[in-house]
Amino acid sequence: MIRALALVPYPTNRAPGQRYRIEQWAPFLHREGVDVTLSPFLSWRGMEVLYEPGHVPVKVWETVRGYLRRFAEALRPTSADIIFVYREAALLGPAWIEQLLALRRPLVFDFDDAIYLADTSQVNAWSRGLKSLTKVEAICNVARHVTVGNEFLARYARDRARGVTVIPSTIDTDVYQIQPRAQNRVPVIGWTGSVTTVPYLMAVAPALRRLREKQEFELRVIGASIDIDGLAVRCLPWRAETEPDDLRALDVGLMPLPDDEWSRGKCGMKALQYMALGIPPVVSPVGVNTTIVRDGVNGFYARAEEEWIDRIELLLEDEPLRRSLGQEARRTVEESYSARAHAPRMARILTEAAA
Repeated sequence: MIRALALVPYPTNRAPGQRYRIEQWAPFLHREGVDVTLSPFLSWRGMEVLYEPGHVPVKVWETVRGYLRRFAEALRPTSADIIFVYREAALLGPAWIEQLLALRRPLVFDFDDAIYLADTSQVNAWSRGLKSLTKVEAICNVARHVTVGNEFLARYARDRARGVTVIPSTIDTDVYQIQPRAQNRVPVIGWTGSVTTVPYLMAVAPALRRLREKQEFELRVIGASIDIDGLAVRCLPWRAETEPDDLRALDVGLMPLPDDEWSRGKCGMKALQYMALGIPPVVSPVGVNTTIVRDGVNGFYARAEEEWIDRIELLLEDEPLRRSLGQEARRTVEESYSARAHAPRMARILTEAAA
């Protein structure tokens, strides 16, 4: 059994990318002979205030605590055969921790966003100067192997790493299953995300308001609290234990994105979640969305405001179309984006790197 120490930024079961790129893989990896121990940088308290305005003293203290934990891991004896780093071992500063650990054990580095852009949320703008623009490159340089979520990110990594493999973000299809459900009295359009991605949803608010003038529907938002004039919005907190059931109520899933470099580095997780549950997605044709979603086959593309209105309205009015696109969407996830299929690929990379 290979022992992997996974250094992750956040507490378990709190961050979508982390959950879908290492946490949900852990039991599958164990079956392949890789035992994973997760070590988060932030505590639960640190995560609670991370995207809240203010709380600077708490954020500073939690960052210091995280660094002390990491330096201890880098300096004390370890039984791990390999180090796995998701995104970064520490939230701020250069790649000191990763470089120290790579001197002692083989290191595999995984990322699923264009984090080399050093993007920072507005509520944490005070920390922007503490972000290292060369951190991702430095980790790629010392890693035995780099895994990324899509080909766009792979192009960046290949110029800086010895070995690069694309492993798409995946869904546990045993958890995300299509189940019979009662038909909604009013169609439900849905979106799942966080406070940092709410602006993407708000970009299509004008289209949704115009659509509401013609068609009655409920907008369900999971993971953030918002209000949109003229719309009936139901906001639900994100909870890991209820997430699949909260999403199952949707008739149509939305994934709007701006066409910029940060968005082109995204791995399409919202679309995959909808599709795994047989919910047809309407997405911006940006980045990997154009690979996951086939327009008119397992979902729809929408660019301009008129297209968002037209595609959503078509799905709301045509239940058989929603069902047929949803079935094809589920088939896409089962064939190309299931955790069961891709976790063994990660296990092989970790095992070969450790050897």
